[in-house]
Amino acid sequence: MDIYASLYVERPSQKAIVIGSKGSRLRDVGSRARKQIEGLLGQRVFLDLRVRVAKDWQRDPKQLRKLGFDQQT
Repeated sequence: MDIYASLYVERPSQKAIVIGSKGSRLRDVGSRARKQIEGLLGQRVFLDLRVRVAKDWQRDPKQLRKLGFDQQT
């Protein structure tokens, strides 16, 4: 099974923090997440993580809707 996921941050400096030195932090997070997903699904998983910058996405209703967050209560 292939899983493609994007992690959104608001600034390029945050992107560098999430990725870590030479990709070490993102690789560690991805490895641990993949193992947990494989445990839940009971099969091998290919996990592709990407870090993307979307300026002020947390305060932009249009961006929030695009990412799947609705204002429904």
